[in-house]
Amino acid sequence: MKNAVAEHVADFLRRFPPFSNLSYADLHNISQYCEIIYLEKNQILFKGGDAVHERFYIVKDGAIGLSLTSDAEEMLIDKCDEGDILGLRPFFAKNNYLMTAKAREEAVIYAVPIAIFQPFVNSNTKVMEFLLESFASQTRNPYDKGHSGKLIAENTVFKEQVADIQYFQPIRYTKNPITANPDDLVKFIAKTMSNSAIGSVIIQENQLPKGIITDWDLRSKIATGLYPIDVEVKNVMTSPVVTVPENISVAEAQMMMLKHNVGHLCVTRDGTDETAVTGIISEHDVVAAQANTPGVLLKQTRKAAGARELKHVREKLTDLIQNSIDKNIPVSHISNIVAEINIAVTRRAIELAVEQTGVHPPARFVWINIGSQGRKEQLLPTGQNNALIFEDVNAEQYSTVKTYFTELAENVNEILEKTGYGYSQENILAGNAQWCKSLPDWINQYNTWIATPAEQGIEMSTTFFDLDFIYGVPEIEDALINHIKQAIHRNKKFFAYLAADALKNPPPLGFFRQFLVESDGEHKDSFNIKDRAIEPLVDAGRLLALNQNLTEITNTYGRFKKLAEQEPQYADLYDDCAEAFNTLMKFRTEEGLLNNSDGKYLNLNDLSKSDKVKLKNCFPPISELQDMIKNRFSIASIN
Repeated sequence: MKNAVAEHVADFLRRFPPFSNLSYADLHNISQYCEIIYLEKNQILFKGGDAVHERFYIVKDGAIGLSLTSDAEEMLIDKCDEGDILGLRPFFAKNNYLMTAKAREEAVIYAVPIAIFQPFVNSNTKVMEFLLESFASQTRNPYDKGHSGKLIAENTVFKEQVADIQYFQPIRYTKNPITANPDDLVKFIAKTMSNSAIGSVIIQENQLPKGIITDWDLRSKIATGLYPIDVEVKNVMTSPVVTVPENISVAEAQMMMLKHNVGHLCVTRDGTDETAVTGIISEHDVVAAQANTPGVLLKQTRKAAGARELKHVREKLTDLIQNSIDKNIPVSHISNIVAEINIAVTRRAIELAVEQTGVHPPARFVWINIGSQGRKEQLLPTGQNNALIFEDVNAEQYSTVKTYFTELAENVNEILEKTGYGYSQENILAGNAQWCKSLPDWINQYNTWIATPAEQGIEMSTTFFDLDFIYGVPEIEDALINHIKQAIHRNKKFFAYLAADALKNPPPLGFFRQFLVESDGEHKDSFNIKDRAIEPLVDAGRLLALNQNLTEITNTYGRFKKLAEQEPQYADLYDDCAEAFNTLMKFRTEEGLLNNSDGKYLNLNDLSKSDKVKLKNCFPPISELQDMIKNRFSIASIN
């Protein structure tokens, strides 16, 4: 008699490795013993510290989060989606689970008994290799090139985030270095070094590192006559060579050199001398890499004499962002570092512009960044958005004072444009007289936006509620912020318009869970990640934060994390939104860095299956958030 359930399970499993390496008959046999588990949202499959189960799991539907608990705080490490395997520890280790597996939404899981599956592992090398690679390479699917070696599985203890980004920054080094054999003569190796303009050669045997010969060895051992130049290199090489793993950070490389008092490190696949040589790191590599650290960039910014030096900092900042993305540093951490350097660049541009005028400012003022810069979310060199507020002055002075600050701001905008921060397409620039005003004028402007949003264009005004103090006298900004707080308090009409604006972009999935892509134009069939996914979260975060009078926080990620504290009944939703925002920002940043663009449009054909699933998993929180907004705010009141 046919087992319909077993057939259904087998049909699913055959689509994913390692099950795709088994015959259908074997799969059907295994499927007869599989258990189907239904999990509610937040239901736990297993906890860190639990004894390992007698089965492992495959996600059929939904998503399972893998998390660690550190200092009583649960930290999400990874998510498993359709076809992903989890709970492999029983195959390779008998100690307890390290991570907690919890459903992030309603999920269906297939549980496969290890005793039933083990014979197929032992008899099928491809199945065994897959499971070993999944466990050892810290990936749920080692065949997924886009994620190999980047995802953290339940077999890995998560290291606490270190505050200094230098610790994480991977060092760039020479890959596939020139090598020689122990029996090769020094004179031929020296000639190779001279012709190739290199300072070292790795000595290897059977592709394993045995030593290294450097310029120093040639000077101290050959040039001094201690050894003849036709001696075999094994007699003069430095051995053993210090080996390190791939993707070692700048700080780690420097510490290894200091610890062993060497000027070169040999890079191998696993960091030991038992695996093949893949690269070499020199002291020069360390020095060059340190030029991209945040501390050095800040110092260079403060000493910059003009736009050319500031542009150099901005270019180095792009390298830092790329390295940080490659190292899988959390986007929120990268954003904080980048924002501080962007702020320092702007401050220095203002100082340079004031010096160029040769005249001390006639009144106190503040410079504010708005939009993505105001939210500290500008990881890509998109356009600058800023404004200037000067203190109240006598009527007879107003024209002269405003002219001074408008011209000053024009110079600042020009310096920033030469640095790499383009002009705003909407001309939202402090050098535009419309956005260079006295404090009373700015208060009147915000009063107009708040009192009559329909007449002013809500999309324009919302940009100005994401502001960040950059330079000047804080009391001026404080006065404006305090006025905004009072003006929006319990203003149902204002929040109704803000809510309508937050709902203008529906969730970016169609009825059959298909991406809503561009239907025509230059970007036909591309996915607009900015307008369809990031912007709805930005708009919703702004609306809900202002509604809670959280004007001191303008960052989208920070807004959702603070909202989770303020409204614990919605904490899970807000945390999901914060996580989704970071994921979307990473997708956009990677796209922008890869194609030297603003990262707005994604070519879905370039994404792996797992990346598409990961992207889609960002959308349910948007839908749930918009449903909350519809219920909370009376949009009908705007009619």
